Amino acid sequence: MHTYLRAFNTALFLCWDHLTEFHKLPVLMDSSSQPIKLERVLSLFDATMINAGGIIGSGIFMVPATIALLAGSTSLIMTVWILGGVVSLFGALSVAELGAAMPRAGGQYVYLSEAYGPMWGYLYGWSAVAVINTSAIAAIGVAFAEYLEHFVSLSDWEIKGIAMGSVIILTTLNILDVKSGARFQNLFTLLKIGAILGIITLGFILDGGSTSNLEPVFSDKTSRNLIGPLGLAMVSVLWTYDGWIFVTYIAGEIKNPGRNIPLSLLFCIIIVTSVYLLINFIFIYTLGLDGMVSSNLVASDSAKVFLDEKGADFITIIILISLLGAMNGGILTSARINYAMAKDKLFFKLAAQIHPKFKSPSNSLIIQCIWACVLALSGTFNQLITYIIFASWIFYAMSAGAVIILRNKRPNLERPYKTPGYPWIPIIFILFAIFLTINTIMEAPRDAIVGTVIILAGIPFYYYWKKNG
Repeated sequence: MHTYLRAFNTALFLCWDHLTEFHKLPVLMDSSSQPIKLERVLSLFDATMINAGGIIGSGIFMVPATIALLAGSTSLIMTVWILGGVVSLFGALSVAELGAAMPRAGGQYVYLSEAYGPMWGYLYGWSAVAVINTSAIAAIGVAFAEYLEHFVSLSDWEIKGIAMGSVIILTTLNILDVKSGARFQNLFTLLKIGAILGIITLGFILDGGSTSNLEPVFSDKTSRNLIGPLGLAMVSVLWTYDGWIFVTYIAGEIKNPGRNIPLSLLFCIIIVTSVYLLINFIFIYTLGLDGMVSSNLVASDSAKVFLDEKGADFITIIILISLLGAMNGGILTSARINYAMAKDKLFFKLAAQIHPKFKSPSNSLIIQCIWACVLALSGTFNQLITYIIFASWIFYAMSAGAVIILRNKRPNLERPYKTPGYPWIPIIFILFAIFLTINTIMEAPRDAIVGTVIILAGIPFYYYWKKNG
C-alpha cells in the first residue's frame, strides 16, 4: 500500500510540476503573430460521448433506492425515470437552438448574456466557476477515492490526496490535447455503458431474478397522495440526468455545430434514458421493491443476486470508471466558462489565453484545477452543492426562456436548428424547472437563502471586472 502511495505521490508531483510550468509559456500568439483560437476538432461522436459520460456518474447507483421508496410501485418507478428523460430532452431540445445559433465556448454564460444582459451571464458564470461545476468536480474526485476503499484501506488524508491527484492528472490530459481529452472521454463512456449493459444482460440470463419481484406493478395510493412523493422523486431523478448542458460549453470546438450540437444532445438523452430504464428494471427484477428500499448499495446487492460476492467488485469497478468519465467530462467542458468570461474581460485576462502548442485553454483549466483541489482539500464541496443546487434549475429555466426572448430580440439571427414544438417545449421545461426550484425552497429554505446569497455575492465582482477588466 505504501509503495502504491509513494508512486502515486511521485506522479502527482510530476503532474503538478507540468501544470505550474504551462502558464509561464507565451500563450497569446503563434509564430505568425496571429491570435490563437480554439480549434473545431470534436466530432458528433465526441460530443455525444462527452455529454453521456458527464451525465452517467455515481447518481444512477445511489438514487434508485430513494426512488423506490417514494414511488412504491414498478410502474411509477419506470414512469418517473421516463419523465426525467423527457424533461431533460425538452431542455436539451431548447438549449440546442441556442448552441447551434451561437456556437461559442461558454454555453449558458453566452446565452444568458445575450438574452438578459451581461450581468446575468456573469452571475451564472460566477456560480458555475465558484461553486456549481468546481464543487461537482471536487465531489466526484472524493467519491472516486472513497470507492477505491473497496479494494484498499485509505486514511482521510489519502482520500483527499487521491481526489486532488485525479483532478490534476485529468486536467493535465486536457491541457496537453483537447482531442486526447475527448478520446479519453470516449473510451471511458464506452467502457461504462458497455459494463452496465453487461450487468443488465447477465441479470436477465443468469438465475436469481424473478418476475414476482415486479409486484406491486401499480400503486394503491390516490393521485393526490402521490403528488408530493413523486415530486421529490423527480428531483432525485433529474439530478442523475444533470450534465446534458455540457456540450454547449465546448460549442466553439465542435465541428459543424449547427448539426452536431442538436444531434449530440438528442442521441445523449436517448442513450442515457435507455440505460437508466434497463438498469432500474434489473434492480427491481433481482431485489424487488422492498429489497431496493432496504439496500444501502442497490447496484452491488443486485449484482450479488446473480454474480455472488464478485458482483460487488464488478459494480465498484463500473462506478470507478463512471466517476472518472464524469470527472473528465466536467473538467474538459467547465473550464470553457471562465475562458469565455475572460474573453469578455469579466475574469482574469490570463484565463482567455490559448496555449500555442496544445491549442487548449490551459490557464482556465489550471485555475479550475486549483480551485477544485482547494474545495476537495477543505471538504466544503458537499455543503456548497447543497446550497447552490437549486440555482442550476433557475439558470436552466432562464436558458430555455432565452430561446423565446432571442426569437423576438434577434429574429434575424441565423438558426441552423430550431426547437421543435416551439414555444411549448421550452415553456413545459420552464414550468418543470420552476416547480423544482419552488420545491427545493420549500423543503430546504435555509439552503436556498444561503445559495441565493452566494449567487448575489457575484454582483460586486461583476462591477469590479466591468470597471477594471
